[in-house]
Parts: sequence; C-alpha cells; structure tokens
Amino acid sequence: MSYSNDYLGWKCFGPRQGWRPLLIAAVLVFLGPATRVARAQDRALDDLRKLNQSVDALVKKVSPSVVQILVTGYGPLEDGDRGSTSTVIGRQRAIGSGFVIEESGYIMTNAHVVNGAQRVQVVLPNPSAESSLEAALSTRARIASAQIVGVSRELDLALVKVDAGALPALPLANYRKLGQGEMVFAFGSPEGLRNSVTMGVVSAVARQTDPDSPMVYIQTDAAINPGNSGGPLVNVNGEVVGVNTFILSQSGGNEGLGFAIPSGVVGVVYRELRKFGHLHRAQIGIAMQTITPTLAEALNLPRNYGVVISDVLPDTPAMASGLQIGDVLAAIDGRPAENLPFVAFHFFSLEYGQKVALDVLRGKERLAFHVPVAQPPRDTDQVAALADPENNLVATLGILGVEIDQRIAAMVPDLRDPFGIFVAARATGATVEVPLQAGDVIRTMNGQPMTTLDRLRSALKSLPPGAPVALQIQREQKLLFVSFVMD
Repeated sequence: MSYSNDYLGWKCFGPRQGWRPLLIAAVLVFLGPATRVARAQDRALDDLRKLNQSVDALVKKVSPSVVQILVTGYGPLEDGDRGSTSTVIGRQRAIGSGFVIEESGYIMTNAHVVNGAQRVQVVLPNPSAESSLEAALSTRARIASAQIVGVSRELDLALVKVDAGALPALPLANYRKLGQGEMVFAFGSPEGLRNSVTMGVVSAVARQTDPDSPMVYIQTDAAINPGNSGGPLVNVNGEVVGVNTFILSQSGGNEGLGFAIPSGVVGVVYRELRKFGHLHRAQIGIAMQTITPTLAEALNLPRNYGVVISDVLPDTPAMASGLQIGDVLAAIDGRPAENLPFVAFHFFSLEYGQKVALDVLRGKERLAFHVPVAQPPRDTDQVAALADPENNLVATLGILGVEIDQRIAAMVPDLRDPFGIFVAARATGATVEVPLQAGDVIRTMNGQPMTTLDRLRSALKSLPPGAPVALQIQREQKLLFVSFVMD
C-alpha cells in the first residue's frame, strides 16, 4: 500500500521499503550543524596546539643563548640631598640580562647594567637539563667571570666577554623588515627570575622619546620588568630585533610600555665595541635638530618638519663644503631626510673616507653638497694598536699595557702627566678582579709611580696573597683610586 500526502510534500512507503533510510537522513540533517561545529572546534584546537608547539620550539632555540648578568660595585646605599656629606656609600649588587652575540663568548647587554661594576659574572644556561620542568627546578648553574670589552653610555649598550668555550649565538634581525603588530618575545631575568620569557607584539617599530635625540626604540607590550635590561627581544624566527632597555611605568612594573634598542643599532655598536672598546661616530662637523612648527615659523624655514642644521663647526668638512646654519636637510645619499633618527643613523653607518651626498633647502633654493667623512680615528686607537699580546701583557691585572713616553703622551688627549701605563685592552686570565677599562692610565701603585711595564709587573709580583693594592688611575679627565686585594 502506498499513498501520497500533498500537504506534507513527500511520500510514505510501506514499512519494508524505506522508512529507515528516511529516519537516518533526518538524523544526519539534524546532527549536521553540530558535527560541523565539532570539526571546526577540533581544527581550532589543532591551530592552538601548533602555536603552542611553535612557541615551545622557539623558547628552546633561544634560551641557551640568554644569560643572567651579576654585577658587584659601589654606589650610594641611601638617597641623600645633593651635596650632603651624609650619603652612605657601600657595596651594591645588580642583576641584568644579556645574550650571546658571537659563539666565542661575546655578550651584549645594556651599559647601565654594568655601570660602576667592579666585578661582572655571567650565569650561563644549563644545557644538561632534559626537560623544561627540570630546567626550571634545577639549582645547577654555570657561572663565569666576565670582562667588560667596551661601553657606549650614549646608546646604553655594552659588550662583555666570557671564556666558556663555544656558546650558541643569536642572529640579529633585519630591522628594516620589522612590522607593527609583529609577534615578539622578551627573554631575560625580570626581578632576578632567571630564564623568563614573555610574549607580545610590536606596538611601534620606531618610537622617538625625545624629539632632539637621534635614538629611536622599538615599543612593545611584551612584559618587561627590572632585570630584563640587556636581554633580547626576538621575533618568531628566533632573531634578535632589539635589546630590552627601559619601561615607562608609574608603578615601577610592567604597564605594557616597554622599549628596546633596534637590532640595526646593536649590530653597528657591537662591531665598534669589539674593535675599539668604544664607539666611533662618523661626523662631518654639523649639529642637527628636529624642526617643529614653531621653530619653522620663527626662523622662516621652507618647511615645518624634518631636520635643520643648528651648527656648523669650524675647520670641518661641513664648513669647507659650504653648509650653513639654518639649512634644512632634504635628502641624504638620495633618500628623504624627514626625521632626525634616520639622518643620525645614516651617519652612524658611514665609514671614514666616504663622501655623503646632502641635498639642502636654503630659502627657496635646493642645493647639493658632497661632504667627505674625514674624521680620523681617535689617537687612543693608534696607541692601542701598538700593544702586542705577548710583550704588553700584565697577566695579574688581565690587561695589555703601553708605556707612556713623549711620543705616546702626544697621542693621548688630556693626559695629566707624561708617564704611566696606558690600558690598551682587557685580556683574559687575570688573577685578581680589577675594574680597569680600555683607555685608563695607571699612574701609581700604592703611591709609587708606575713608569714601565716591568716595574708594574715586579711590584705586583712582590706582594703576598691578601696584600691590599691601590692603583691611582686617570679615566678620561678625572683621577681616581682603584683598590683590590691580591689573591
């Protein structure tokens, strides 16, 4: 028997012919959306698992190159009024972060991390841990003494060196390819909590905190706290995009406003500090400022943005080329000169002997100049080049020294007296920890003038273990005492 139901619009057949398929079809129609939702949820969970696995792989790749830096020095223990004689000076300890930039043991960090250091130690990651849980709970640590190779306080970067065999190094990213919103990870030791990592995005690729400063920073919302300073900010490829440097905070902790020195600056500073121990600045003899609308209106400048030359130093390539105060930079080496950080960084990357092409606006005229970058290396570099690792080594202090005679004295600026030992470089293997820096001049030891390397070596050799030592040194234009105890 069969019948049709025009009202319902479908036919029913006898029990032996077709009600089961129809029931199954109805169930499938009813369950179809739920099945699709479940499958979509599974795919979403798979994506989350893949993200989690990718982050885990990134952390395992980067962490072996991130170090904790322990610094011991002297400083004020209490805040006192300026000029007060009651300020208490005592031994201080500080903790920061850093990362291996070259496998031979060179480590980048912030200058403020090692500022005033008498002793620098580096806590290296323990590679023997079999899992992240074991690594987190392990009390084992490799601690190595470090030497300060060079410091740039202006850019807040420093380079230290450890002798601990081959270490895994992190590559520097191409800063020009960094994008806003890009995912980044901050590694370091916030509040001394070693081997920490936080995740965020690039809030801004170039943030200028002072309009007349050439420095720009990467802004990120990845959590950065005291102790993160000097640690790497890395991208999803495990490349260093910046060095974590400071935060803007009313509470003292992370508020999502962290700043890092870009990798482009880090790479240039690393090469300079490793080669010279200080930073060379390629200059042509001009000072520059950011143009504001008020400044442009007051000086009747041809445009109200960009960079204006605020000074032209006498007897410099800039003056010889005809540049003038008030000239507005329109282009540098063919690229628009629309902001001070770009122009300053371009000068920063120039080598001595090159010529830089400048287009300037002077009133209604556009003028072109080709100015040589002719600043010679500092005289102290020439002195450092005279040091021989075999003949100029003072093993006890871990330095390469150059005896100052009349010829050397003429090469060292602002020298108080024409005698002493010029510290050309730090060397490994020191038997005592002395906070000497490249460029220091050792004048006396325990009150006795040190005029030759042999005299310095003999004086150190004659002292028994535990004997106190005071070196009078000249650092830049100031005299100070450095004291230590013989081991």
